[in-house]
Amino acid sequence: MRVNVVIRYIGLVMQFIAAVMLASAVVSMLNGYDSAYYPLLLSSFMTALLGTFPLFFVEKVDEVKTKEGYAIVVGSWLVACIVGMFPYLIWGGEFTIVNAWFESVSGFTTTGASILNDIEFLPRGLLFWRSATAWIGGIGVVMFALVILPSMGKSRHMLSTVEMSTIAKDNFHYRSKVILRLLVTIYAGLTLITTVALKYAGMTWFDAATHAMSSCGTCGFSTKNLSVAFWDSPVIEGIMMAAMTISAIHYGVLYATITGRKNNIFRSEVVRTFIGMMVFISFAIAISLLATDIYPTFGTALRHASFQVVSIATTSGFATADTNLWTPLAIVLLLFCTVICGCAGSTSGGMKVDRMLIAFKVLRNRMKIQIHPNAVIRTKMDGVVQEEKIQSLVMTFIVAYIMLTIIGTILYAMFGYDLLTSFSASVACISNVGPGFGEVGAMDNYSELPSVLKLGSTILMLIGRLEIFGFIQLLFIRSWK
Repeated sequence: MRVNVVIRYIGLVMQFIAAVMLASAVVSMLNGYDSAYYPLLLSSFMTALLGTFPLFFVEKVDEVKTKEGYAIVVGSWLVACIVGMFPYLIWGGEFTIVNAWFESVSGFTTTGASILNDIEFLPRGLLFWRSATAWIGGIGVVMFALVILPSMGKSRHMLSTVEMSTIAKDNFHYRSKVILRLLVTIYAGLTLITTVALKYAGMTWFDAATHAMSSCGTCGFSTKNLSVAFWDSPVIEGIMMAAMTISAIHYGVLYATITGRKNNIFRSEVVRTFIGMMVFISFAIAISLLATDIYPTFGTALRHASFQVVSIATTSGFATADTNLWTPLAIVLLLFCTVICGCAGSTSGGMKVDRMLIAFKVLRNRMKIQIHPNAVIRTKMDGVVQEEKIQSLVMTFIVAYIMLTIIGTILYAMFGYDLLTSFSASVACISNVGPGFGEVGAMDNYSELPSVLKLGSTILMLIGRLEIFGFIQLLFIRSWK
């Protein structure tokens, strides 16, 4: 593996991040040169300098090998999280080194977990940067940079392929340039539409833009301590629910719907399952909340239940209520949403509805074979036969996901946290959801965790965002042949 080539491409990604930092400094300038202006400006300069340095010593290459592709993608995510700490550390406040790392990783991985006790104390420039990390991370650090940066020949195809989910790649076929163009166009367009809608629903332009970036990035970073509950507006909640839901659907399917192709959201088995799951769980939770007198009317119960279900199922993590006070049934169903989450090829994390469907069909077919040993039964999804390789990858992913969740739960329990807090925090981090239950509930945060747990949680966030094996493969890259 050519380390110099890896460093060169990571440097190009750093230049892109430096440009976003500079844009955040402009926001700070427009808000009266608030206290984040110089930290953002200095961070932008430092990141740009670090990103430019390797360009002077490494020649441009037009082809990247598989090993190098994985190293560039994982390395870019790690470096993005490191340089993303700069504005927080320079600004100070609650941001120790560990806290700055946690907030940066949480943003870029679109987890939305936070260590901040007073979000509203942050200057607007820093709040914008915080939401910007979520927006960049939503579509992918490398994927976004590939669209902005100059042409890279065959390297562009390699890097975009490495960063995409295996399920997304194998079930939707577009040429690389088309994939990049449609992803960013839809993503930016949806963010713009959401921003305008939120503004006219009652938010300021600043709050509308930051919440639109977080909604479309399915992150959950808010500018208010009470999150979306601050506005107590059904209209705002409805707009954000629509944005989160759309962002959690495969962007290729969205493109097919816009262009009138057959494989659209109305014909997609995965989308129907995803929407149906959220509708069913929302009604089930609403009924349980009404039955226990937590809310006085079914309409109010359904409003809060549906928002929390959509927020968690899309891995956004916004909140309008303290779900720790809800019924055990509601908590179990929300934990189910935390595990399954959205669709492959979207900005959401988690196990993905696609994998759940394939796993269910594999198990169902296995039971049929037990009854009819000579039968030839194929696993299909949306009418497409799923190859044995895909089925094996899905089952392996699920096993790895469960094992990592158990490890995370044990780690939390070792520090004295109860089972609900330990399990929900672990699964919320690896699924990039953010809020869990117990001591890390929707109206709480991760600020009281020991530093070891904060670092362990960020590892789970990165593993989850890089689809588990994308991160793990880098650890064994020397053994590749």
